Amino acid sequence: MNNLHKLSISEASELLNKKDLSPVDLVNAHLTRIKETESKLNSFITVLEDTAIKSAIQAEKEILSGKRKGDLHGIPIGLKDLYFTKGVPTTIGSEIYKNFIPEYDAKVTIDLTEAGAIILGKLQMHEFALGTTSHNPHYGSARNPWNTECATGGSSGGSGSSVAAGQCMGALGSDTGGSIRIPSALCGIVGMKPTFGRVSRHGVFPLSNSLDTVGPMTRTVEDNAIMLNAISGHDENDIYSAKVEVSDFKAHLEEDIAGLKIARPRTYFYDVIDKEVLELIDTACQKFESLGAEVETIDLPILDHTLAISGTILLTEAAEIHSENLKTKSELIGEDVKLRLQQGALTSGVDYVKSQRGRSVYNQKMNELFETYDIILAPTVPSGAPFIEADSIDINGTQELIGPLMARLTRPQNITGLPTISIPIGFTSKQLPVGMQLTSPAFQEGLLYNVAHQFEKISTMKNIIPTV
Repeated sequence: MNNLHKLSISEASELLNKKDLSPVDLVNAHLTRIKETESKLNSFITVLEDTAIKSAIQAEKEILSGKRKGDLHGIPIGLKDLYFTKGVPTTIGSEIYKNFIPEYDAKVTIDLTEAGAIILGKLQMHEFALGTTSHNPHYGSARNPWNTECATGGSSGGSGSSVAAGQCMGALGSDTGGSIRIPSALCGIVGMKPTFGRVSRHGVFPLSNSLDTVGPMTRTVEDNAIMLNAISGHDENDIYSAKVEVSDFKAHLEEDIAGLKIARPRTYFYDVIDKEVLELIDTACQKFESLGAEVETIDLPILDHTLAISGTILLTEAAEIHSENLKTKSELIGEDVKLRLQQGALTSGVDYVKSQRGRSVYNQKMNELFETYDIILAPTVPSGAPFIEADSIDINGTQELIGPLMARLTRPQNITGLPTISIPIGFTSKQLPVGMQLTSPAFQEGLLYNVAHQFEKISTMKNIIPTV
């Protein structure tokens, strides 16, 4: 019981399938872990202990009677608190919505529960998902389990800390400018931003309608594939949902990646980066070469337009979504989020249209890269986790503002909508995790899982749980 929270999803699933493990014991072990660590981590906004135990009892009956639903049956997971849960508060990390109780479940909430997953609770997040730190004036800051004085990154901070610490076996986050990948990198776990449209956003509170994606956060690549299997597919209730075939993302994990061509853009991603992160990326490239992949450093000038395009689109769309809140309830919005929404509200229609046009050119240039290369490789975040109380962080002798720095390297993939996975590659000298992100052509998540899994097999970062 003391070590059940250390199991990966795939390990626990195998034990559950063999009836060597009880879903009730598994859920209770994670609830105990939450009780032991939550005062230090602040990962949850709402813990659903009673319903989780009831669901575990039901799962045990089903599994013992031969009605196992699959890999997620009996597995405890968490949801970022912007996924609608019928009858359960969904705060969106805000004071405004603290009493909002949805009348229906998000499509992915339904998908997970139908797959037999057990929801432990709703996870802490940056207010409205509009921030990169998960410092929240209403619910407190999420804390990094590798050093609780440090930030988790955002906006899916509670998802990152809870998975890394073993409070839950997997979680869902959302990613508009990096909000799955940033906390995954800083907390030392695996985070997937799927292709735009791969996963339904019906019943997921929006931030930016043309940039939002939702996806899984886990401690291993295989676990991530298991979760994406459960939530992928077309949904007629989501106008952005893509009509594409869904295959088993686990199917190609063990394929050889010899001959794979990996592009490593030299500009933008390395303009501002801590030397320790750079060293770990260099080592990761060498590991890929040891697996037979070809890593080539390239120039990609279009990346220099990333921040202008992403910032204009994201903030303008967020301001439109929260226009009524800004007009009538602005005093209830945290100062950092309010300022960004006000910036978006001041953006002209001309500038927004120019950014969307620029986005088309940007996407064309990025897609042309895949005529020659299979994967784009880059660091996920330019540094390890900053201290929670800090406004800036030293990068090679220069003070950089933390808010914009955290999302600097993750925004390109939201502009393009391309699938991107962040995987842990090592630690800084302060024992803080560092992440690397891999990007593929649209709807090639299976390729990303294959490449990431092959890297994971020769790394030392698989399913490591910190002592909290």
